[in-house]
Amino acid sequence: MSHLDPLILARIQFGFTISFHIVFPAITIGLASFLAVLEALWLLKKDPVYLDLYHFWSKAFAVNFAMGVVSGLVMAYQFGTNWSNFTGFAGGVTGPLLAYEVLTAFFLEAGFLGVMLFGWTKVGPGLHFFATLMVALGTLVSMTWILASNSWMQTPQGFEIIDGRVVPTDWLKVIFNPSFPFRLVHMGLASYLATALFVGATGAWHLLNHRDNPRVRTMFSMAMWMVLIAAPIQIEAGDQHGLNTLEHQPAKIAAMEGHWSNTPGEAVPLILFGWPDMAAQKTLGAVEIPHLGSLILTHTWAGQIPGLEEFPAQDRPDSTVIFWTFRVMVGLAMLMLLLGIGGAWFRWRGELYEQRLFLLFATVMGPTGVIALLAGWITTEVGRQPWVVYGVMRTADGVSHHSALMLSVSLLAFVVFYCAVFGTGISYLVKVVAKEPGRHVPPPDPDHLNLRPARPLSAAPDIDPSPLRAGE
Repeated sequence: MSHLDPLILARIQFGFTISFHIVFPAITIGLASFLAVLEALWLLKKDPVYLDLYHFWSKAFAVNFAMGVVSGLVMAYQFGTNWSNFTGFAGGVTGPLLAYEVLTAFFLEAGFLGVMLFGWTKVGPGLHFFATLMVALGTLVSMTWILASNSWMQTPQGFEIIDGRVVPTDWLKVIFNPSFPFRLVHMGLASYLATALFVGATGAWHLLNHRDNPRVRTMFSMAMWMVLIAAPIQIEAGDQHGLNTLEHQPAKIAAMEGHWSNTPGEAVPLILFGWPDMAAQKTLGAVEIPHLGSLILTHTWAGQIPGLEEFPAQDRPDSTVIFWTFRVMVGLAMLMLLLGIGGAWFRWRGELYEQRLFLLFATVMGPTGVIALLAGWITTEVGRQPWVVYGVMRTADGVSHHSALMLSVSLLAFVVFYCAVFGTGISYLVKVVAKEPGRHVPPPDPDHLNLRPARPLSAAPDIDPSPLRAGE
């Protein structure tokens, strides 16, 4: 890798680490809310099935939470190691926003996580439910601050540049920047969908393996309801987010659509497939649907959007990448909608738990929420290039001055370490949910089970977690 540009290596390293990290907080957000719903239903209905599912999924939550914390620590350090010029320039905004996340969300989660995971025999049901709600709220607050920071980098406002540094002048404008509401809703729904697909695939897998019991049926049913409700809302939210992006980042939309130029009076077609060639400045082998691009992007029959040729070559995002990541995201969203509608159809026919082809479809769809989330994140971040703060600071000006050799060695170390640690963690998580959910039997004497302080992975004792101890 020594022949690669240090900027490219720094971007690859950050993209690699954040691709691992973003998955775990997304599932944490969804599982925390799912656990809160399960405990609320148990308190209201007194049905032990909900309590059994709470304990079953709290183990998966604990494993996922531990991996999210570990992967998140690396992200914070990279701002100082690989992007010190960006931190020095924009730290007046991003630093406080990340600090607010720690002071609110992290403290909230840390304060109630122990009660949630280990407090069943220590506190009453009401207080335990409150702890679960606080952990769920903490995950949502954390998402809010992180997206406020990232959204400001996409659509910056509420600041001045004084002596070469960003100085906030209006924190309300900084936080509630033009893209923030759309990105917050889109990411929140993505987290819930990814979790619902994970839970649904787990339930479908158990049903396919003849583990048909009330707990498996309940988790599968709840997951299919969530997919049915969230998928169409997410598609609408994505459309609104796209219109907001067209207003504030038109070059990104042009690159996502592989749209290079306009002919006066002609509508913009929707290019289903093709290969955007940045050098030739055209999309090769384009398969188009006339007028559909105008309908989707402008909500008119013959409206036009700026083409990539209208922007200087040095200001164009890489259309070859985000053209395809965008289509992966949208295509998977259509499959999620199909899954939700299929679930409703078979529920109406009384065959939700017996249709093996549908159960197989639900199982295969398990990882698609995460894949769509990663594809959307790549589309957003690569589409912002060549800017690290859109229209204010170029990515090339934000990178630290490291040699290609140093970045190559550190990137290789990250790849080896992440594959080892998080590969083990993901394998462990799969083993936890692969166990058939049964009746929860509390330990006879919980005070004497653990002779050392409990950590998140201590809440998932069914499988020896020793391979993860070093990375917890």
